Amino acid sequence: MAGLKDLLLFKWLKQLKDWVESFSEKPNGERALFIFAFIEASFFPIPPDVLLIAMGFSVPSRAFRFALICTAGSLAGAVLGYSIGMYFGDLGESMINFFDPSKNAVAKIDGWFIEYGFGGILLAAITPIPFKVFTIASGIFEYPFWLFMTASLIGRSFRFFLVSALFYFFGKQIKPFIDKNFEILAIVFSILLVAGFISLKYLH
Repeated sequence: MAGLKDLLLFKWLKQLKDWVESFSEKPNGERALFIFAFIEASFFPIPPDVLLIAMGFSVPSRAFRFALICTAGSLAGAVLGYSIGMYFGDLGESMINFFDPSKNAVAKIDGWFIEYGFGGILLAAITPIPFKVFTIASGIFEYPFWLFMTASLIGRSFRFFLVSALFYFFGKQIKPFIDKNFEILAIVFSILLVAGFISLKYLH
């Protein structure tokens, strides 16, 4: 039963990923990139890197512009997530429990904040750990807003500009590799995404 559930989750993530990537071919792709980055920081399960990569792949010369848009959208979404946690605590806890249905999800993240604080937010902003969980939790636990935004700015900028730099400087060279190995890369990406959510269960 668990194996079937995991398989269905993988298929759902793959379909969602393909849907997000489809926006890279549309005229309003930059607007879509901002929106996806915005909602990912508060509740959307697919990271904006999917669309950022697709757009950087299509137009490497504008990769840094895409990274800036993605960062701005993510920071705006981080403010929304923080506000949800700060002013709508019950809703915020429900959202955290949705991404980590264990009975003590909020308590575990509280412990993470106490132990790691700024570094924990920074790590979530860079790695596949769901960033939205920590934007909401920062508001719930009333973590200093300026520290929260500083960690978010550093982490999100590092992550998105690093991805864009690969396409800006090496876009032509890596294009054949991506074309040839796209299915494998898609699987690896999906595994990392699922691993990010699973990692929440082991925070202590």
